[in-house]
Amino acid sequence: MLDVTLCVDALEPRPGGIGRYTWELCNGLARREDISLRYYARGQIIRDPSKLLAETSRLWGLQRRLVRAIGSPGARSALHSTIVHGPNYFLPGPARYGVVTVHDLSVLHFPELHPAKRVADFERNLERSIRQSCQLITDCETIRRELVDFSGVPADRVSAVPLGISTEFRPVALADKAPVLRQYGLPHSGYGLTLSTLEPRKRIDRLLSAWRELPGETRDRYPLVIAGAAGWKNTSLHSQIERAAVEGWVIPLGFVAETDLPAIYSGATLFAYPSIYEGFGLPPLEAMACGVPTIVAEGSCLVEIAKGAAMVAEPDDIAGFTEDLLRALEDDQWRNEAISAGIQVATGYTWDQCVDQTVAIYQRVSLN
Repeated sequence: MLDVTLCVDALEPRPGGIGRYTWELCNGLARREDISLRYYARGQIIRDPSKLLAETSRLWGLQRRLVRAIGSPGARSALHSTIVHGPNYFLPGPARYGVVTVHDLSVLHFPELHPAKRVADFERNLERSIRQSCQLITDCETIRRELVDFSGVPADRVSAVPLGISTEFRPVALADKAPVLRQYGLPHSGYGLTLSTLEPRKRIDRLLSAWRELPGETRDRYPLVIAGAAGWKNTSLHSQIERAAVEGWVIPLGFVAETDLPAIYSGATLFAYPSIYEGFGLPPLEAMACGVPTIVAEGSCLVEIAKGAAMVAEPDDIAGFTEDLLRALEDDQWRNEAISAGIQVATGYTWDQCVDQTVAIYQRVSLN
């Protein structure tokens, strides 16, 4: 039996990709008979991590700051005597047998694209957490090699463990997706779709510029739907989105509940993900699992993750990106091949595999 303490600070009412990863670990590890599991957040051991998904963001932030400063003797004892997994880059200070997941190094590569507080947190805690860890996890091989080069830790201390796709992400029949599309005001005849936090490295501004250059009849037929949390450093981007929405070829949705995502993906004619840098990229795989032809940016791990099933574009080349988008919308032969290949690739990513490989790393820590 392995004693494991899972840090769940990434859980919040509107979880991003790391929050969703943390929640899948909570569920998967809790089902394991060979794991004795505790949850750690806000400086203390908590019983029910699902409550963190239900609280208001304001209350969550206030309580997290207060209890972090105080801590608790029971929590310090657990952190000192169990395998402690920090799935969100950092380990608590008292952890002795640490495993930490480093999803990417974007804050170090592109500090100007992140909030100042996040940059300060990474400068203060990332290298400490790496030194403190017995084993490190990344979401893909691209980032594993990058982390080894950055940190100087031996390569055998860093393992790539791909994330998974929920079985809820699959093609949704018209009758089942129609109510969701109607709820969000989306056309049943198709649309372009992108889903991400609206931050600079996602390059949604390039997607907007390229979509604007599409022929007018194409834009009219396929409006661009932009879904995702508000993000940061994006005043100009929001202005671009608002202007395009007034012009009638962009539909901004904001944050979308995960339960509605399969239907929204399935209603799309094309999914575009032009991010300059990712640690994994769940949305493109979720779109492919729903049978949606997908286009991703070159120069990141997205090419590795998609395994040839997605079209690869250079979003900084607006003219070239526009041509790629037009082909992806209108080339029926490519679209049919992309749909089939995408579904096949996506089925290879499961949360059960992610949990199993993560437990194998815990076992390695226990043996050593």
